[in-house]
Amino acid sequence: MFRYLLTAALALPATPAFANDSIAELGTGGLILSRSDAVAMESEDLYISPEKVTVDYVFRNNTDKDVDAIVAFPMPDIEGDPNEMPAIPDGQSDNFLGFEVTIDGVAAKPQLEQKAFALGIDIGADLKAQNVPFYPFGDAAKAALAKLPQAVADDWVDRGLIIEDTADDGSGMKTVYVPFWQLRSTYWWRSTFPANKAVRVAHRYKPSVGGTSSVSFFYDGQFQGQYAAYKTRYCMDQTFENAIRKAAKGNPDGTPKHFENRIAYILTTGGNWATGTIGKFKLTVDKGDPKNLVSFCGENVRKVGPTRFEMTAENFYPERDIDILLLVPTGGDGSGG
Repeated sequence: MFRYLLTAALALPATPAFANDSIAELGTGGLILSRSDAVAMESEDLYISPEKVTVDYVFRNNTDKDVDAIVAFPMPDIEGDPNEMPAIPDGQSDNFLGFEVTIDGVAAKPQLEQKAFALGIDIGADLKAQNVPFYPFGDAAKAALAKLPQAVADDWVDRGLIIEDTADDGSGMKTVYVPFWQLRSTYWWRSTFPANKAVRVAHRYKPSVGGTSSVSFFYDGQFQGQYAAYKTRYCMDQTFENAIRKAAKGNPDGTPKHFENRIAYILTTGGNWATGTIGKFKLTVDKGDPKNLVSFCGENVRKVGPTRFEMTAENFYPERDIDILLLVPTGGDGSGG
C-alpha cells in the first residue's frame, strides 16, 4: 500500500461538519481500451489539482499489424437526487467535466453515449418520448419536467423516475417535479494504433471536488467522527495528526479552522493493454496553495515545488485508486468565509 503525507501551515475555529454540510466528490478516472494484447501502455503522466486533471499517455503497438480499438472515457455516474447534490463543475452541460482529448496533438471529437436508469431499469425511451434531457441537473431538465402531462408525471412518480420537491424559490413555497434517475455517460471513439509505432493520447477535465465546511474527523479537541475511515483512505499519519492537534489548541472549541476538499481518481479500471502494467507511471499532485495541507497515499513521493509532489514508478500496476484530502484554511480560496 502506498503511503505519503505532507503537512503545511495551519490557521485557526470552525464547527464540526454534519451530513448536510457535505458535498460529495464524483470519482473519475482515465481512459479504458477495448482488450488488446498488442497495444502496450508505454507511459502515463497523471496530474491532479483542484482545478484540473490532465493525463498524457503513450501507447505502443509492438506488432507488425495495425490495431483498431475502442477507447472510452467513462464519466462518473450522477444520481438525480435533490437531497444529495454532488460537486459538478458545469451544472448545465452534458459534458459536465469539460472533457477534452487529443490524439498525437490533434483534437478528437469523441461520441457521447448516455443511458438513464431508475431502480436499475433503462428509462431512456421514456425520457426521449417526452423530450426530457438525460442530464438530470440544469435548467433544461427542469423546464422539460414542468411540461409533463399530468398522467405521465403521476406514472413517473410511481415508477421512481421523478419525485416531488417542495421549496421556497423566493416567492413562496412551490412544489415541482425533479429528476430521481441515474445518468451513466461515456465518451468513446475508434482509434488506430499503427504497427510498431507509438500513439500519444492526452485528455483533460475539471475534477469534481467534494468537501465539508469544517474538519469532519477532529472536533471538541479530539479525533472522532470519520477519523477511522479517513485515516485509511488518505493515509493520515502521526505528523498530520500532530498538525491538526496544534491548530485546534488555539481555538476555544478545540476545532481547527479549516474546511475539507476531496478529490477521487479511479486508477484501477484500466489494464486492458498488453501486460496490464504501465511501463513508466508518473503522478503529480498539486495542492493549489502553499498554506493548504494535503494527504494522500503514495510511495516514494518527493516534493518538486512549493505546491507539487511527484511519484514515479516503472512497470506499475495500480492496486488502489487515488484519494486526495485537502485541508484549506478558512478564508482561503474557495472557503466562502
